[in-house]
Amino acid sequence: MEHQQGGPDTRCPVATLSMIYTVECSFADPASEAEWNDFYSLEKLPALISVSGFHTSQRFKALSTGCPVYLAMHSIDGLAVLEGDEYRQKGGGNFARWQQHITHWHRNLYGALERAPAIGEGEHLIVSAVGPEPLIERGLAPDRMRAVALEKCPEIRWLAKLDSSIRLDVDTLPNAVHLYAPMTAQLTSGSGALPHTPGQNRHA
Repeated sequence: MEHQQGGPDTRCPVATLSMIYTVECSFADPASEAEWNDFYSLEKLPALISVSGFHTSQRFKALSTGCPVYLAMHSIDGLAVLEGDEYRQKGGGNFARWQQHITHWHRNLYGALERAPAIGEGEHLIVSAVGPEPLIERGLAPDRMRAVALEKCPEIRWLAKLDSSIRLDVDTLPNAVHLYAPMTAQLTSGSGALPHTPGQNRHA
């Protein structure tokens, strides 16, 4: 039926999917690493979540080897957010005076997820670049992400949340499957929440 002019529009709104912006890196100066982590978790992350087009932000530390030590995962509207003046003015795309110590720095923008999962205290994030099977075999239901901008490597990733009842031995994980512990709570735009995860050492 044709919608009548002037009447209420009862059509369902079209859902808008976010994109997942990932930033991975390691830090090469142990003497200043704790100070850098304070800066990242307590200053940089809250600044980024205040950028228009950012919806969630959370930091993680890898428990497995063979990948950069640190991972930040953000839900954003799209590439235009990262190309905007507000993002750069609020510290996006650099690590200020610690930039010289940043190694294995990788940035990717992935599509196909509405929001990055919130990983709470006692939970973990598992990410696979070699297919969903290693996660499915462990009783998980992984989400698929496909790179759409920036480095586009790995092109496809699968991720899942492990609740506190699931225990995995990182030594049994295949190559390119990595386990992460949260360093902060997930920040959401407009929440005003502090990024520190209660009861957890943010430098652990």
